[in-house]
Amino acid sequence: MSWHEGNQGKPSHQLRDNEELLKVDGFLEEKEAKLALYEFLRNNITFSADLILGVKLFPFQHMAIKSMFERDYFMGVWSRGMSKSFTTGIYAALDAVLNQGVEIGILSKSFRQAKMIFKKIEDIAVKPEAGFFRQCITKTSKSNDEWLMEIGSSRIRALPLGDGEKLRGFRFHRIIIDEFLLMPERIYNEVIVPFLSVVENPTQRDDLYKLENRLIEEGKMTEDERYVWPNNKLIALSSASYKFEYLYKLYTQFENLIVAEKQKDKASRCIMQYSYDCAPKQLYDENLINQAKATMSQSQFEREFGAIFTDDSSGYFKTSKMALCTIPDGDLPCIEVQGEPDSEYILAFDPSWSQTESSDDFAIQILKLHPEQQKTTLVHSYALSGTSLKHHINYFLFCLQNFNVVGVCGDYNGGVQFLQACNESETFKEKNIKLQTIDVGLDKPEEYQNDLKKYKNEYNSKEHKYVILRKPTSNWIRQANELLQANFDHRRIYFASRATDDSYTKQKNKSIPIQDIKFLRTAEEAKQSAGAKMIDFIEHQSDMIDLTKNECALVQITTTSQGTQTFDLPSNLRRQTGPDKARKDSYSALVLANWMAKVHFDSQHVQQEDVIETFVPEFIM
Repeated sequence: MSWHEGNQGKPSHQLRDNEELLKVDGFLEEKEAKLALYEFLRNNITFSADLILGVKLFPFQHMAIKSMFERDYFMGVWSRGMSKSFTTGIYAALDAVLNQGVEIGILSKSFRQAKMIFKKIEDIAVKPEAGFFRQCITKTSKSNDEWLMEIGSSRIRALPLGDGEKLRGFRFHRIIIDEFLLMPERIYNEVIVPFLSVVENPTQRDDLYKLENRLIEEGKMTEDERYVWPNNKLIALSSASYKFEYLYKLYTQFENLIVAEKQKDKASRCIMQYSYDCAPKQLYDENLINQAKATMSQSQFEREFGAIFTDDSSGYFKTSKMALCTIPDGDLPCIEVQGEPDSEYILAFDPSWSQTESSDDFAIQILKLHPEQQKTTLVHSYALSGTSLKHHINYFLFCLQNFNVVGVCGDYNGGVQFLQACNESETFKEKNIKLQTIDVGLDKPEEYQNDLKKYKNEYNSKEHKYVILRKPTSNWIRQANELLQANFDHRRIYFASRATDDSYTKQKNKSIPIQDIKFLRTAEEAKQSAGAKMIDFIEHQSDMIDLTKNECALVQITTTSQGTQTFDLPSNLRRQTGPDKARKDSYSALVLANWMAKVHFDSQHVQQEDVIETFVPEFIM
């Protein structure tokens, strides 16, 4: 952490500092005593957190919360594990208590993440040391798409980001955004910024302004003594990003406004960057840091733990290229929990049989086909470890029944056994579905056209004979990865946008058997109502697409002494163990899906051969 003082000076709305309060002497009237106590609590955040919440603050938390109170725009770029959610929860609780009537909105990349900050406040409230705070809470309510806590006349709400229309219905004085890195630029500009520009109590402000004018005319006050209304606040916390992403753009805007000699607006701003080595030793296990250094790429470690913005990924697939292939939020196609009836889809899977949480993921990718442009969009993704084969089969069946699948591709290693398990399962038998494979090579250029003809002749979507189990030969692996890279370069494959506004509502209203499928490793989803689980499912799809891009960015190409190319995670990542280890299964399934889409497109231009049955004459005696 380094200190750089800007040119904004002190905040416009000032209270008496501790030195001024020390000068207060003698008997105080009740109103004056309350004001002095309020000013003391605002000036001494560490004391207030201890007194009201029963929480002890580290110095860096005190600095952050103090800045959140004093500045209009706060951006925290913090290392992983720096207690972002906890610190922000403390601020929200104190602000709600000390500024009665304030409306605080908590938003994040997903409703689950927003609820985490809310839960931090709840966890604080149940502590025996938080007796004062607990008495201040007058109401708590939780619905599928809104968590609310009322603290006197103040309110704290956690809301899903995807429902842009719902957000527009609120008028927050404080907006807290966790994981700002994943905040869509459109949502920030079209929803968040208007929040910040709407003033609180405009009629009251106008009445006071007129009264002040009269007092100034009468010589009873000066222009400098006018009441300064506090501005609305934005509090954004995140880990660092790539420099080509929107977070860095906003970061540089903040920085330029802070150091500028003259500002266009009167808002005050603060940026706090905390790397892991700024944290107290009690927060970090040295072994954890050493493990992160050993298992992460240098650029990833710099972003995640060093709070440093980096240029690009170092893998075979560049993050910047994939960013250009990502559909902007608000545009279509967005993620889909159920396919469009008139559209066609390719499904690919990379199976895993282990039920341990540290195993590989069972991964599924679904590409939406755009035949006119010969392009595809990743609209649905599944990746799960530590669960039974039954759950994978159920999800596979869900995909087949809710998307108009015209082609399936799987890894031959494990794929044969998985298809057999599907066909022998009661769920597939009940739906009268039996998957059939087409045995074609499609990896030798000189035989490609003949293989395509064979594929098209045997293809039968009604009978579910549209499955290819791909044997991962070294030649095919190279060709398939080069194909995916070329499609990124030429933008022939896209990543779907997040579901927002009308698209979000449309996806939320889809009729799917949400309670019959498992998509999270935790048991949380089993306790949820169908409505709450549906919201998580929609947001989870965006997370899965982000996961796919992250896995692709980690893949590196190496060449053996025999000249064979391999595409894999770096050696340090391959050595990882445990449930949170780096994986590449979503990437592998995407490679299969992208290749299968090419086969499907190419097969449409191959003339199907007529089958001529021979007639053998017989003499009848």
